[in-house]
Amino acid sequence: MADLKWYVVRAVSGQEKKAKSYLENEVARHNLTEMVPQVLIPSEKVYEMRNGKKRVRERSFFPGYVLVHADISNGEVEHLITSTPGVIGFLGAGNGNTVAKPVPLRMSEVNRILGKVDESEEQVETLETPFIVGETVKVMDGPFNGFSGTVEEVFEERRKLNVMVKIFGRNTPVELNYMQVEKEQ
Repeated sequence: MADLKWYVVRAVSGQEKKAKSYLENEVARHNLTEMVPQVLIPSEKVYEMRNGKKRVRERSFFPGYVLVHADISNGEVEHLITSTPGVIGFLGAGNGNTVAKPVPLRMSEVNRILGKVDESEEQVETLETPFIVGETVKVMDGPFNGFSGTVEEVFEERRKLNVMVKIFGRNTPVELNYMQVEKEQ
């Protein structure tokens, strides 16, 4: 029976996906999938408006770190993980001068991280760029497409804003959702 625990592995920042891919390939190649069943990059999907288009990108909760569910009781698995390209080493495994055993995460920490990942999977849309009162925005969608206005109120929980738009020389308040506007450059 494998003694599986979660460990934090330091990866070259910006190359977490590459390190994860290399690690999964190496584990499969050495037939160690029972010893390392899961490699995870805790991340969330973030929506942002760029040039009037809605873009989706994935943002890592912990840039430069990868979570590995592994049994490192035999040295082979630990060596395989640390010798993978893009992997710097285990978090909390000594400072380079001392050779210490990697410290596993506590279950409470693991549950919190995995809960955050699951929560972001359920969440439909998260817009990364929240708006500030007084800021100038351009309407990208709806009947006021092309108009510019000033943010008067922001309703975070409803993901809406009140924008003061000048129509026929008069200021008119308009309620729009986050996806209908874009910050003016």
